[in-house]
Formats: sequence, structure tokens, C-alpha cells
Amino acid sequence: MAENTSLMEIKRSEIESFVSSVTDALKKSRYAPAVATSASSHDVVGRRRSFSMNPVQNGVGVASEFSLVDAIHAVSADDGLPTAAEIHILREIREGVSIARAVVELFQKTTELGRLKALNSATRLTQEQRDAFCEYQYAAGVIMSFVAASYVAWSLADYLADPAVVDEAPESCEFGFTNPIAAQDAFLWELSTIVKAARSDASLAKIVRDFCAKRSKAVSLTSAGTRLVEAFVSANYRVEGSEFSINGFAPSERKVSSASLSMTFKKPEEVVGNHLAKSQCNRLAKMLMAYDFKLQTSPFVELGGHIFTFMGDGFPGTGKTTLIQMMAGLLNDYCQVAGYPFVYRNFGVHEISEYQGRSGQNCQAFITAVTDPRVIGFGTVDDIDLIAASRDDAHASNGQKEVTSVLMDAWAGPGTVVRGNCTFGAFSNYPEKVDDALRQRAGARFLIDGPQTTEDYIDLLALLAGQSGQKALGLGDAEGKLFATQNIQAAAEKSYAKHSRPQEAKIANLLDQVTGEIGELDNLHKIGVYMKRIQELEPRFTGRAIKNIMDSVNTRCMDFEIPNEWMEKPETFMHRSMPDKISMVRELMKPMTAEMVLQEVNRYADSEVRYSDKSFDKAVENAVQDAKVRAAAVEKLGRGHA
Repeated sequence: MAENTSLMEIKRSEIESFVSSVTDALKKSRYAPAVATSASSHDVVGRRRSFSMNPVQNGVGVASEFSLVDAIHAVSADDGLPTAAEIHILREIREGVSIARAVVELFQKTTELGRLKALNSATRLTQEQRDAFCEYQYAAGVIMSFVAASYVAWSLADYLADPAVVDEAPESCEFGFTNPIAAQDAFLWELSTIVKAARSDASLAKIVRDFCAKRSKAVSLTSAGTRLVEAFVSANYRVEGSEFSINGFAPSERKVSSASLSMTFKKPEEVVGNHLAKSQCNRLAKMLMAYDFKLQTSPFVELGGHIFTFMGDGFPGTGKTTLIQMMAGLLNDYCQVAGYPFVYRNFGVHEISEYQGRSGQNCQAFITAVTDPRVIGFGTVDDIDLIAASRDDAHASNGQKEVTSVLMDAWAGPGTVVRGNCTFGAFSNYPEKVDDALRQRAGARFLIDGPQTTEDYIDLLALLAGQSGQKALGLGDAEGKLFATQNIQAAAEKSYAKHSRPQEAKIANLLDQVTGEIGELDNLHKIGVYMKRIQELEPRFTGRAIKNIMDSVNTRCMDFEIPNEWMEKPETFMHRSMPDKISMVRELMKPMTAEMVLQEVNRYADSEVRYSDKSFDKAVENAVQDAKVRAAAVEKLGRGHA
């Protein structure tokens, strides 16, 4: 899994060094729109040129002088003076272009572009270097165009927003990616064209905002085929003194307030049973609160133990929804204390569309909202077996397969970024129906088994009966003992201990065989032998399974109860510096043990065998049913001919 840990802060001084030249460009520029002569025309680096309804002279767009300042001031020409809104919008455009120029400057310094640019100035480029220079310049133009449009759309997101204003910007597709300055001029030229449709300040703000949002999205799509942009994509850029940040070609959006979150929350004491899953959810909620918004990382990412994805499976009615409500409630409360924005999203069956590509887009929007580095995010996919179909399922819709593809890429794909600010939980009553590769992308397994002990059932009954019911029915021998066994930490330790021996008969028998041959599994060599034997028994036990197991072991090393005091006041832990957080976490970490590793191996192997057996049993059941139907049909057909 690729981790994006490079953070570059764009200093105000770097941005301000471009303000003067950008101001001049806003006042007066020249630009020749690109014109293609046929649908197959491409520019020198293989990108399709955009089309433009502009004058053509010998197949080349005519360069013309324009002024964005004049074009925007013309909206209120009758007044004689520019309005405050026009000035504000111009300043935001200047800021966006200046930031984009500063980002391109950093891109130049961290790639070969800087050296090639110097050689080009000295006219010492070979043909091969000249080709590389052109490609780097093109990449820089793409970055320039994206960052400028992205910032303006972000900065004007709520500015003069009026639902009554419906003015639309004319369609435009002039990119001008040849180099950064050409991209800048193309951006300003397009703005000077589309603002002519504005009729008021609110109309102007909407047209500029909508145009920039569409443009940044269009450039983002174009970037998928652009070479040499890795240095830009692999870094996080943060503007000094601003909430605006750049994370590759992902859309930049304003912080989302958790005030809009509306759901029923559950307290941990209202979740009966599910001791291990409850403990892990409780711990994970606290881990997310260690996230550092400025550095965009977490001590649990740096030290190990962060759970990016997990799968909770169990029979219907065992408490999956209640666990979701509990974890969302904890995060909501913690974020309110810390003053952090919290985003909860559930991706459900209603997101599956009959239109090709729409389901994948909906799923990508879900991923983007939860992984936004400016929020604490919790995303769930409830009943994932109904939503993300197995790729070899002939009965699955194209929309379900689109979702499977998006989730696989987002949860453990080449571009996956784990920062420590979010987690995804997939829940299912039938996990065996989930695509094998997608299921294995769930780094942790939460077996949701509901109430198990007599005490669990008494506690659940008392909880649902409420105070009045308890008084009416009487507590009997439960007097003074209610919820005594629901202590999260103690119950979790007991649940972990039972995995010292596998729960599935196949794995338990295998463990007995291996220990009979080589003795107690008390070191890496012996555990490795055991894991290989599991793989021979269950082919789904792959290298990814080993990674998931060790991720869980690292989480077990963090298997301590983060003090509630750390969550009560932000200055105690949540607002501390990253070195302080790491130091505080280190003091509570547990050493890794062979027993811990063996328990996690058994837990994971149990889950895979459980899924495999369920899938096999279901296939046998279906085959038997089909055979019965065929036999009945043959018998009925025989009677008909008799």
C-alpha cells in the first residue's frame, strides 16, 4: 500500500513573489486559442488538443489581447466603479494563480524540470532532453491549470451563494497545457470569456465558481494519462496560514461540519456482548483522534496499529448496526471536544445505479468524502455482499462490479494513501459472498457474535426493558450485578485468550498436527511452518493474509486502553505536537509476543475457513436444489407422456 507522507508547506513569501506578475497578467495578457484541424489532432506530447470556436488564420488561433480585470468590471459597467464582490473575486483569482505558480516552482525543484530548464536556457538540450523538457513542461501546465481552478472553486464555495441565481457559464474547453504560462493565460482567457454572461455580483460568483469546479474536474480526468506528474501526486501541499491544501488531483472542498450529522448514537454500555468487536471499535475511535491535521499523519500510522479497513461479520441480529452507531457516536463526541470536523458516510444499495459508470462515481465520491485529510472520517458499507459483487458472479449488475473495482483500488490499490484520519468498516451477514480479493483488503476482522453468556442475555433484557421494566419485573439474582461483565478491556482480554486455540475444527486439528511434529509454536520459524500448512489447507490464506495478520498484531501492541482523560480536554493529547503524541503512545505500547501472533493467525485462519465453508455449503445447497427441480421436472414430464 502506497503511503503519501511527503508534506510541503507553501510559504506566503513564495506565493507573494508571483503576485506582481499575476496582477499584470490579470490587467493585460495575450493568448492564442489552440485550434485542432481534425478529431485526430494531437499536440507534441500526445495529448488531444481542445477545440475552440475562435478565428482561425492558416489553421492557427489568432493571438489577441484581453483583460480579465476589464471583463469583470464590465459586469457593473453602469455603476462606473467596480463592486466589492468584483474586487474580491479578482483577488481570489490572483491568489489561486499565484499559489499555482508557487506549486509549479516546487515541482520544478523536485524533478528534472529544473535542470532541463537551465540547459534549455543555455541552448544545450539534446533531442532526447528536448522531448523530456516538453513533457515536463506539459505536466507543469496540467498542474498549473488544476491548482488555480481548484483554489478559486474552493475559495468561492460559499461566497454569495444564492439558490435563486441560476445563471450558467458557457461551455469551454480551452486548456493550453503547453507550459505553465500558457496554462495560466488559457485559464485567464477563459475566465474573461465566461464572465460576460454574468448579470450581477451573485451571478458572477456562481459563474466563476461553477466554471472553476468543472475545469478542475476536467483537468483531473486529463491527468490520469499525463506522464511525469508523480512528484506532484506523491506530495501533500499546504498553504501557510490557510485551510487550503492540495492532495494530488483530488478535489479540494471546504471543511465539512459535523453539525449536519443526524443519526442515533449508542453509548458503549448500550452495546451488550460483542466484547472483542466493541473493544476494537472503541480503541479505533480514540486512535483516529490522534491525527495531526497539519502534518496529515498519526502516531498510529508512524508506529503501526492504525486500522484503515475492517470487516465485521455475523448472523442477522447480532449487533452490527449498534456497533456502527456506537463508534460514530464516540467519534462525534470526541470531535466536538477537539473542535475537529467529523464526517460519517454509509454507502448503501441506493447508490447502485442502472446508468453505466454512475455507481462507480457514487462510490468514488463516498471514498473522497471519508478520506478527506481535513476531516476525521468514518465510512461504512453495510450489507457489502449486496453492494459489491464478486467479479465472477454472472448475476451481478455492472453497477455492483463498478463498486467492487472502486473499493479494491481505494482500500489497497497503487494510489492508496493512509494518513490515520479515517477508517472504513464493511459489514455483512454473508461475507462469503464478497469477492475474495476485496474481502482480503479488510485489514482487520471483527467477528460480531452478539450476546454469548447468560450474563449477556440478562444485561440485554434489562437494557431493553428499561428502568420501568426492571422495576415491574424485578431483577432477582441479577440485583447489583447488571452490566458487571460488560467491561470492555476485561472482556476483550478474555475474548483474545480463546483464540490461542482455533475455533474452526479444521484449523484446530491442523494446529494439533503441527505442534505434535515441531512442538509449541513459540518463535517465528515454527509459526511460519504453521502458516504454510494453513495455506495448503486453505488457498485463500495468501501473502495479503500475512500482511493483515501482522497489521492486527501491531494493533495488539497498541492493545491498551487510551485513557479517557486524553479525550476530555483537547490540550491533554489531541492538540499536542506529533513528537509528544508519539512519546505518549510509546509509553503505553505492549511488546510483541509469539502468543499474540499465534492468536491473530488463528483468528484470521478461522475467518477464511468460515467464509470458505459457508460458500461451499451454499453451493452444495444450490446444486441439491437444482437437482431436485430437474428430477421433479423429469418425473412430471414422464407422467405427462404416460
